[in-house]
Amino acid sequence: MNKLLDCKEFTKESLMELLELASKIKANPENYTEELKNKVIAVMFFEPSTRTRMSFEAAIQRLGGKMIVTENGKDNSSAKKGETLEDTIRVLDKYADAIVMRHSSDTAAIDADRVSRVPIINAGSGKSEHPTQALLDVFTILNRRGSLDGTKLAILGDLKYGRTTHSLLQLISLFDNVEVYGLSKKEFMLPQEYIDFLSSKGIKYTICNSFEELPRDIDALYHTRIQSERFEGDFGKEEYIIDKKVLDTFTDKAMVLHPLPRMNEIATDVDDDPRAMYFTQVENGMYVRMAILKSILVDNK
Repeated sequence: MNKLLDCKEFTKESLMELLELASKIKANPENYTEELKNKVIAVMFFEPSTRTRMSFEAAIQRLGGKMIVTENGKDNSSAKKGETLEDTIRVLDKYADAIVMRHSSDTAAIDADRVSRVPIINAGSGKSEHPTQALLDVFTILNRRGSLDGTKLAILGDLKYGRTTHSLLQLISLFDNVEVYGLSKKEFMLPQEYIDFLSSKGIKYTICNSFEELPRDIDALYHTRIQSERFEGDFGKEEYIIDKKVLDTFTDKAMVLHPLPRMNEIATDVDDDPRAMYFTQVENGMYVRMAILKSILVDNK
């Protein structure tokens, strides 16, 4: 792997290889403390972030690397003065060995890669993709289930603008006997292009209108907040809220996933349930991002 722009880059084999590396790092992080010695990583975020940005920063430091950071690139860089993304990248690639970037444009990672001399790692591009989030999502499912084949996945909330969902579907489609169910308001239904994509992979997508229509033996309930920053208007609050009462209608194997931050779509009375995996996802994200950085900057020779 020499860069990470989107989830289309992965085969089942390359994905499992990366997840295996993440497992090794998680089991023995002390063995990887000098992997990025003498490497400098630019972390350039044009949109707000807590988990993605800070887990990348933690990953870089735990691997022994150094970093140069702009937390709010939209206002705290020359983008404020009108500098193009391409020119910003042409500057950063003179300073860094790789660039981790988040941007509001759907094509930002591709545009950056076109002009960059160093690897681009997509940390979220508009409503399009968020590949590193999807990688930690499947890593979490794999750790709990032991396999990604045969996963019954329910996606909930903002399926239209939620880039984490779009990337997750790309990765889960690499596996056999997968079932996907969608539960959302009509304004936030999964775009047809993703339904067609799943169909092309032999995966049936089932639209649901209530929790009762989801299989009781679902493996994962993947909820997302309404991405209000990506559209104009007010569609109100989330209608499909997972609380303890709802969760208890599913089996003990069901896991609740969320890329965070959450609003009201997952009640706090679920937090202590062993099926609540969203804070486990947070921890897994650091190890997965350590694996990504190692794969791109060390193993790619």
